[in-house]
Amino acid sequence: MPASATPDLTLYYPFEDKHFADHCFLCGTPTTPAEAVLVFDEWLLERYQLRGQQIQLLDQSVQAYENLRIPCCPSCRTRYVEPLEAQVQEAAQAGAAGLQALEEKTLFLWLGKMFYGILVLELLNELNPLIKPQYPLSENGQMLRRLQAFFQTFQALRVPIVFEDFTPASIFRLETDPGQDPIAFEYDDDLTTMTFSIKLDNTVLLACFIDNGLLRQAMRRVYQQAQRPLHPVQVAEFKARVYYGAHLLNVVPEYFPRPVQPGADHIVYDTLIDDITREIFNPWENSAYGQSLQQLWQRWQIPYTDIMRNPAQPLSYLYDAQGAPRTLTAFPEPTGK
Repeated sequence: MPASATPDLTLYYPFEDKHFADHCFLCGTPTTPAEAVLVFDEWLLERYQLRGQQIQLLDQSVQAYENLRIPCCPSCRTRYVEPLEAQVQEAAQAGAAGLQALEEKTLFLWLGKMFYGILVLELLNELNPLIKPQYPLSENGQMLRRLQAFFQTFQALRVPIVFEDFTPASIFRLETDPGQDPIAFEYDDDLTTMTFSIKLDNTVLLACFIDNGLLRQAMRRVYQQAQRPLHPVQVAEFKARVYYGAHLLNVVPEYFPRPVQPGADHIVYDTLIDDITREIFNPWENSAYGQSLQQLWQRWQIPYTDIMRNPAQPLSYLYDAQGAPRTLTAFPEPTGK
């Protein structure tokens, strides 16, 4: 945007009229079917050879990466989406150091764009009367409240928004040991808990959206001790902690834009969390956490019985039996196998 241009400070709210189809996902402008952007951008498709590869949505439908698109008007595409993708692409070309150097807000918006794109496609599929998903997102009241709160902060992709004394998400950046991790690209999410993970070569980016950084604060010791090249099984364990922690989150932040003064070039957001009448996190249960571990350790076929051999201390590859950070040079067989 030219320096002399007046920024558009109009906030957009698509949920009352459910303007998810045929309207720009950023500003709400009506669009034609041809006006759309890729959820996973062209540079990702090319760099990681994703064309022809498929992912499965919640309704069990299978979609090719290149067919995952969300409506976007030409103005928002050229002014906001394309510059964001170009910035992250340039950082990714510089490797792990480049991705580490990106501002957290930039990563929040980039990860959020893919997360919201997948979620919109899920919601649109639910409008199809022939599709009956097992767990409809539109019937999950807590999840919809989180989605609406997320969209308030995600509008920072289009509208200049300053988050006053808070960060809207917990962003984690991990490094894998390239000698032990041949997978260049990997993606997974948990839409109901607003979590998203993507692997780019030897960098893994995770986000828990709409927690105001609470999960990262709760995991600060584990995250600090994970700042080293990790074996993939250790990355999966860290992700299990993030995904299960997001499941325990018991609050949905509220966001309040301050009144815009004449001549203002940005909007300031304040936030409020109801931590008086309820606990921020529900109690941790090792048995449920063990199920998260089993799911994320499927690649290594580690059974639940091995994970929970000691119910008071589930199996860990991040830490040894004394609680010290553990270095893996190769994946060991689980105890008792």
